[in-house]
Amino acid sequence: MTMTDTSDKIDYSKTLYLPQTDFPMRAGLPQKEPQIVARWEEMDLYKKLRESAKGREKFVLHDGPPYANGNIHIGHALNKVLKDVITRSFQMRGFDSNYVPGWDCHGLPIEWKIEEKYRAKGQDKDQVPINEFRKECREFAAGWIGEQSREFKRLGIVGDFENPYTTMNFHAEARIAGELLKFAMSGQLYRGSKPVMWSVVERTALAEAEVEYHDYESDAIWVKFPVVGSDALAGASLVIWTTTPWTIPGNRAVAYSPRVAYSLYEVTAAENDFGPQAGERLVFADALAEECFKKAKLEFNKLSDVSAADLSSITLDHPLKGFGGGYEFIVPLLAGDHVTDDAGTGFVHTAPSHGREDFDVWMDSQNLLRERGIPTEIPFPVDDAGFYTKDAPGFGPDREGGAARVIDDNGKKGDANKAVIEALIAADALFARGRLKHQYPHSWRSKKPVIFRNTPQWFVHMDKELGDGSTLRSRALKAIDETRFVPAAGQNRLRAMIADRPDWVLSRQRAWGVPICIFVDADGNVLRDEAVNKRILEAFELEGADAWFADGARDRFLADRAGEPWIMVRDILDVWFDSGSTHTFTLEDRPDMKWPADVYLEGSDQHRGWFHSSLLEACGTRGRAPYNAVITHGFTMDEEGRKMSKSLGNTVTPQDVIKDSGADILRLWVMNTDYWEDQRLGRTILQTNVDAYRKLRNTVRWMLGTLAHDEGGDVVLSEMPELERLMLHRLAELDLLVRESYDAFDFKRIARALIDFANVELSAFYFDIRKDALYCDAPSSKRRQAALYVVRQLFDRLVTWLAPMLPFTTEEAWSERYPQAASVHLEQFRETPVEWRDDVLAEKWRKVRQVRRVVTGALEIERAKKTIGSSLEAAPRVFITDAALAEAVADVDLAETAITSDIAIMSHAAPDEAFVMDEVAGVGVVIERAKGVKCQRSWRYTNDVGSDPAWPDVSARDAAALNELKALGRL
Repeated sequence: MTMTDTSDKIDYSKTLYLPQTDFPMRAGLPQKEPQIVARWEEMDLYKKLRESAKGREKFVLHDGPPYANGNIHIGHALNKVLKDVITRSFQMRGFDSNYVPGWDCHGLPIEWKIEEKYRAKGQDKDQVPINEFRKECREFAAGWIGEQSREFKRLGIVGDFENPYTTMNFHAEARIAGELLKFAMSGQLYRGSKPVMWSVVERTALAEAEVEYHDYESDAIWVKFPVVGSDALAGASLVIWTTTPWTIPGNRAVAYSPRVAYSLYEVTAAENDFGPQAGERLVFADALAEECFKKAKLEFNKLSDVSAADLSSITLDHPLKGFGGGYEFIVPLLAGDHVTDDAGTGFVHTAPSHGREDFDVWMDSQNLLRERGIPTEIPFPVDDAGFYTKDAPGFGPDREGGAARVIDDNGKKGDANKAVIEALIAADALFARGRLKHQYPHSWRSKKPVIFRNTPQWFVHMDKELGDGSTLRSRALKAIDETRFVPAAGQNRLRAMIADRPDWVLSRQRAWGVPICIFVDADGNVLRDEAVNKRILEAFELEGADAWFADGARDRFLADRAGEPWIMVRDILDVWFDSGSTHTFTLEDRPDMKWPADVYLEGSDQHRGWFHSSLLEACGTRGRAPYNAVITHGFTMDEEGRKMSKSLGNTVTPQDVIKDSGADILRLWVMNTDYWEDQRLGRTILQTNVDAYRKLRNTVRWMLGTLAHDEGGDVVLSEMPELERLMLHRLAELDLLVRESYDAFDFKRIARALIDFANVELSAFYFDIRKDALYCDAPSSKRRQAALYVVRQLFDRLVTWLAPMLPFTTEEAWSERYPQAASVHLEQFRETPVEWRDDVLAEKWRKVRQVRRVVTGALEIERAKKTIGSSLEAAPRVFITDAALAEAVADVDLAETAITSDIAIMSHAAPDEAFVMDEVAGVGVVIERAKGVKCQRSWRYTNDVGSDPAWPDVSARDAAALNELKALGRL
């Protein structure tokens, strides 16, 4: 600024230190953010982060692998943003916090996609050489890894995308196979025949983690089992209830409970087309008899009690005895802890081929069955396509018209239920029938119902002693107790799953995955030969798991044992074993990582998935969990709390949010949610975050503009005005809150605290008060210099604290403030001097702000009435009768604090017309117009305007500032 004569007309606005910045008010994030991503890649920010952190203590969040088969959805975005915030926050607090992204690449969904290509061409994938098929699966997964990488980076995620881990990497496949062989060599792996959840649609066994429950309408039937071998109950029948009529051919027992009261009942009248007639005698649990007889439209009388001893000594005929020639065996009664009188009949139909509890009670009763001469073999009544086999006489291949089917290839009900019900009616074995809508297991992927089916599979023992007095179950439960869970409820959830789970099913009957690379004899005994294992793993390391399926693989791996009758297993591993093994080839094998991980973070469904399988795998091979902490997030619903679905048209995609508003808006939404619970997202919620972001951005922008005039330099704390010391105190408090909350993974607490601080304490309080000093004071003003120092501290801390959350905006702001700096993300959170904390001062200013609140409330009313325009036109009279408040403001420039030209404080009661607030007792305010003349530079009304003849229209303070500026050559 130049001026030749002070008497010339001057534009005083040009003599003020008004904010100056190129940081735009309108963010333009959809356009700006890709430029920042490109800059990060050009400068190789990831590499610079690793170099800057060399030698620091490692903090490792191990990435749970998303599936490589489609564009990312809002759940992916939530998940990756949370992980990015965690790794960035630890990196900026003195750790080497490396993020290595990973992908799950094997499994059915990819296999299906490739099969669809063949079906579209009328080809059968089974006619394609298996390694050609696997090559297409590998290429498909690789394509989606590239696409998802781009989408994750657009979210602002920084990690080792050049060297991610993938479960289909040759080294990974070798390590997964190696982990399997550890289970095999330690005797934990065995081949068994158990009922497992089976997907007819997908032709494979499913683990608990691959099943979800949906409403399903089932046929419900009550079936009579005639009593034999009992004089007291001669001619009577026991009645069971089931919602799976198709399992009746597999029935081998009926379970009862010694804790349930049973009685013998007689039918006295019947109004049905089939079923019991008058005179028939039936046994029910007392608590359920009336409901059952009502269902069958029967009248009845109780004849006598039936004791547990009576039940334990009797046997039954199969209800299909005489049908198909295959149900002539004895059906025993077995005591079972799972039997209750809450629903059904008090007796449980037991088909060990088709249910876990059925299998367990059957196996627990082996000695009893042998003593009674009852065969203990478990049949295989249903094949992999859902058809009855020869073990279901009359319904299988011997049936006229061919075998009945439980479920077809499309997941629809077959004719099995109808065939069984008709056979029961014909045998006079049906007591009643109905329909029931209930929760039934469905495949997680195909969304089609599954069946429980006895099949030979490969299992890992949960309760086999492992040589140190522990079992896999006990190790896992101990590890859970030693793990930190966020939120804490996750611990009980995972513990309950481990406590109750059956043996771990590892095998799948598919093609795309890591094979169960073992050899067995005819009885299923595993070949334990370290030399064979070594050859397998060396081949997998060089060629990948395809080596198992290559021509000549059997002879190659067995070598000098090829002449022995070892059978090569062709099943593949459950993909949960793949992902459960990622800790081995990522945490253990990479020098930039460590084992165990500090944190695993995924959705709450992973208590039954990745958290679960990783826990079992590591406990089985290393004796402890591969993680120290487990964090879970909920799922994203629409604004009304409904599940997002294309059919409802309520989906929100991260791609659309980024295109319209920018990734930082999406990230801010994540930070503002209670992510531990289910979250909501929609247009209104996004707009709320846009508004919050805009205010926050304007706060940062004002600081940048103000700091354009900062010439640096420190200020002695004791010489600072109280207002500046108050702000430093608040920074000290926030520093503690931010660090504690990042440690607690409580991001909403940080976001809310910083947004409120920026809006309420900075923009609407401190900045508002200090604008006069910052804009108008002389360069040498101690007040102005102290304020600049504080704004500098505010900027550095606020921007670095927010950097993990809003990486694009903070990078843009940091580059504006420090053009020579490489990146804000290479910075550390600033250390906060302990002397900044001043609780006594804070308490005093809490009272000052109470008084100020009443003053500003009164000013707002006068503004609304247009009695005044600016608050500088006012000179309030403040009446304070509260001694504590009066003491607090006694040495405070309340006019400066309330932004008025003058103020008068009275110690007596306020007049009736005074403005008062119920929340602040003992304070009243009367607004009067300020006296004096308006300064044309600062707009304050004072009595010293014109006291300097050189500046006839400004106050003495402003004249002194102008003289100093002139002396410095700035005018």
